[in-house]
Amino acid sequence: MIAYDLLNVFQLYNGRTLQKLSFGQTADGQPVELYVLTNTRGMAAKVITYGATVTELHVPDRNGRLSDIVLGFDGLTGYLGRHPYFGAAIGRVANRISRGKFTLDGLEYTLTTNDGPNHLHGGLRGFDKVVWQSNPVHANDGTGVKLSYLSRDGEEGYPGNLSVTLTYILTEHNEFRIDYTATSDKATPINLSNHSYFNLRGAEQYSTDILGHELSLDASNFTPHDDALIPTGEIKPVQGTPLDFRKAKAIGTRLKELPGGGYDDNFVLNAHGKRFGLLANVYEPVTGRFMEILTTEPCVQFYSGNYLDGSIIGKKGSAYQRFQGFCLETQRFPDSVNHPNFPSTILRPGETYTQTTVHRFSTK
Repeated sequence: MIAYDLLNVFQLYNGRTLQKLSFGQTADGQPVELYVLTNTRGMAAKVITYGATVTELHVPDRNGRLSDIVLGFDGLTGYLGRHPYFGAAIGRVANRISRGKFTLDGLEYTLTTNDGPNHLHGGLRGFDKVVWQSNPVHANDGTGVKLSYLSRDGEEGYPGNLSVTLTYILTEHNEFRIDYTATSDKATPINLSNHSYFNLRGAEQYSTDILGHELSLDASNFTPHDDALIPTGEIKPVQGTPLDFRKAKAIGTRLKELPGGGYDDNFVLNAHGKRFGLLANVYEPVTGRFMEILTTEPCVQFYSGNYLDGSIIGKKGSAYQRFQGFCLETQRFPDSVNHPNFPSTILRPGETYTQTTVHRFSTK
């Protein structure tokens, strides 16, 4: 285990703490900080300023035993290398933009392409690969950190100077909340998300896959995609398909029926982003851990870790294998800039982009 220098303890109150530590520095010498948040119930969350990345979430099982339930690395070196966005903030636009091109107000924009001919998760140097400015947050119901970043006009091909703020709060109710806001001085697409990989068995069981986790999604429809995972523009019902999670079932139940042998699909939530509501439940029967996800967003990308192949060495020397983590990335419609029938993701001057997603933990 790597030890890091303590920079500050911002709050100590009845067992609730907020600490800031040094986490090393990037190749060009930028310091990276680690924030450690704890509540009075023993839950802990760790966030680094590089990529606004969630590095650890320690959650109790039905016997009160705490374990870290997110995939990642023990130190900064892993996050600076190539990896599939473990725990990172994603932007300006999560998911894919076809051919890395879109037209806005009569002008065509060309973005960097990093997924074959397509643009993925903000490009070659998206929000996951920059150092964010940070400040501690003291809320009535918890502690947290506010992270800010100015994405300048032309970055990765996007128009406008975009000011983004993410606030991570760990509450006394074992909720991990992410609040997003953004403004821009030019019209620009925006679709922010977090890319944490979960395994509710816990860090000691990362050799165990997630196929026995029981998932339910409040989604009656999905957006079909082509072989490159670009939406076709259709919205179809999940009924009668392996994508029907309206009633809880183990993730592995119908895996073999999928063309790619795993899930990497965008679901349209029944709330349609019109209200803050429950989108998903995930239950892990061995530990009893139960995760609920609530969001303001209209969609969620469910990914079952299909492309993990043992080549990435993560925490405690774990070689992450296929299906060892899953993602539920709350988002707006993917590639919406190229599909007029999808709700717009354009942020204009004078407007404010907002999003809230909450991960709430309990046991049963």
